[in-house]
Amino acid sequence: MSTADRLVESTRELLWERGYVGTSPKAILERAGAGQGSMYHHFKGKPDLALAAIRRTAEEVRATAEGVLGGPGTPYERIEAYLLRERDVLRGCPIGRLTMDPDVIASDELRAPVDETLDAIRELIAGIVEEGKEQGLFGPALDGAEIAATVLATVQGGYVLARASGSPAAFDAGVRGLLSLLAPPA
Repeated sequence: MSTADRLVESTRELLWERGYVGTSPKAILERAGAGQGSMYHHFKGKPDLALAAIRRTAEEVRATAEGVLGGPGTPYERIEAYLLRERDVLRGCPIGRLTMDPDVIASDELRAPVDETLDAIRELIAGIVEEGKEQGLFGPALDGAEIAATVLATVQGGYVLARASGSPAAFDAGVRGLLSLLAPPA
């Protein structure tokens, strides 16, 4: 892995663990095993490096969601696979965590990849719900955009509840509840 990649990966991890303010250049360099001049050789500074890290995280989260939601199965099964996929629930979502970081949210540039990722996942789920309605798997009254927002809210809220309780049980309960509401009639 190149020095630039090590810096980006270290920044991704630190942003997830500590947030923007808690991610110091010194901590990045230590975690990356890089010298002091390395950051400024490859990046303009911390904001530039943070943007590269956020973009990479956003691309990874989006690709994972697209892979699961674009997989085989009925629309319900694809949403179910997305909700039940393996996650480090107690660590939280690396994108969701960025939405709670005031420094990221205050910066249009840093926030953009976060917004774009959440929008893309929401649009993908909304399309799957509409596909399920056309197939008669979901009731005609369901609104794809509203269900997509509910799926994302369940996932992100589940992370928060799990972290607060120190147990993935709250996340799992939210997912099971949403799936029971979406389940096609038997």
